[in-house]
Amino acid sequence: MTQARRMRIMRNHMVTYSVDPFRAVADPTRRAVLEYLLGKPHNVNELADHFDVSRPAISKHLRILKDARVVRERRDGRNRIYELNPDGLNALRDYFDQFWSQALEAFKKAAEKHR
Repeated sequence: MTQARRMRIMRNHMVTYSVDPFRAVADPTRRAVLEYLLGKPHNVNELADHFDVSRPAISKHLRILKDARVVRERRDGRNRIYELNPDGLNALRDYFDQFWSQALEAFKKAAEKHR
């Protein structure tokens, strides 16, 4: 199949995707944004001022976090307020909890074995 044919096929289909939450939180700046949002919700300007980066850069980070569903956006007049999304963060926590549960069970077995 030629490249041109593949491109025509791709243009005829709607492509949907969601951002992998693990990739979203892998970036240190985005993790810092999440930590800052722990305190209280903020608008884009407050975030840009706090992190000393451009507003477009913060907006891009927020978009990725929002697409990954770990941050949500709400309107307050003309402002967009960003806050943590408990549902998205709980999904991440649930994923890691399985490892924590397995590690605790392995620890328990090892401790009982050496009694």
